[in-house]
Amino acid sequence: MTHWFHRNPLKATAPVSFNFYGVASTQAASKICSDLRSTRARLLELFTDVTCNHEMMKNATDAYFSLLLGFINSLDGGTQDNKLRYIQNFKWTDTLQGTAPSAQQDAVYELASMGFNVALWYTKYASRLAGKEDITEDEAKEVHRSLKVAAGIFKHLKESHIPKLITPVEKGRDLETRVIDAYTVQCQAEAQEVTIARAIELKHNPGLIAALAYETANYYQKVDHALSSLDPIYIGKWRSYTQLKMCFYMAYSYCYHGQTLLSTDKCGEAIRSLQESEKFYGKAEALCKDYGQTKGPGTTAKPSGHLFFRKLGALVRNTLEKCQRENGFIVTLNSKNAAG
Repeated sequence: MTHWFHRNPLKATAPVSFNFYGVASTQAASKICSDLRSTRARLLELFTDVTCNHEMMKNATDAYFSLLLGFINSLDGGTQDNKLRYIQNFKWTDTLQGTAPSAQQDAVYELASMGFNVALWYTKYASRLAGKEDITEDEAKEVHRSLKVAAGIFKHLKESHIPKLITPVEKGRDLETRVIDAYTVQCQAEAQEVTIARAIELKHNPGLIAALAYETANYYQKVDHALSSLDPIYIGKWRSYTQLKMCFYMAYSYCYHGQTLLSTDKCGEAIRSLQESEKFYGKAEALCKDYGQTKGPGTTAKPSGHLFFRKLGALVRNTLEKCQRENGFIVTLNSKNAAG
């Protein structure tokens, strides 16, 4: 099954020279500065290189961060700040709030910002693979793994690096808790979408699919809650996505729950479940239009025309019709028995 995921733009950054005249006074120190320049430039290039894969990104990230950590970690293993930590200024834009950069003279800020972009790259890589018409099982596994890696990076930045920043994060910016939480949970939700698609493909128990879909809808509700207190100018489009996905997976959940009820001859309850599914699908359809019309950062798309959306609509209609036929048959049979 193909997937469609909303994606915000990557962060942009100003070039960094790492020219520390008078400080990097030895050949070895100059070599480190040169390597910092080249590994940073290489990592930035890969963010927009469509041929970049998981392994290439990991190698480039490790190469740059292993050097950058030399400006952060204490050289003697103590608790004192490394004196090199505050020697270089770094500028980064925001994924939501446009091209006006924020700047901090702090290597931890660089680590957190670049790490954030690495996590975003993994989400975009997953989205690119997941959007293919005939995604293979191995590609689906790669999508799932990439989203899990991205979620882990966001979580690690929030817990281990962002709290160490000297300058507090501005409200609504990328490194702020609400935004980081939204990205983290969205990755978890999208990874579970891949699991659901695989379960449907393998014709797993409808009760299991219904439970997974319900849990996925709850994930998207959490993302929406994390975003709800942010400025709607910047997150309106993103929230349309989270809300439509929440309704979409509630529709899935009720649809497959209806199939479970139908298999136990509970036709009346199955019909009610499918009617709920229809309601949520209708809400998702309306939110698809909102998404397409809402201005703001993020993907330009018409999700209602996407295969993943059209498939669910057909499934809900067909399952409801089947439930109604079965129910009509049972009612007719009971009437004949009563008459006999």
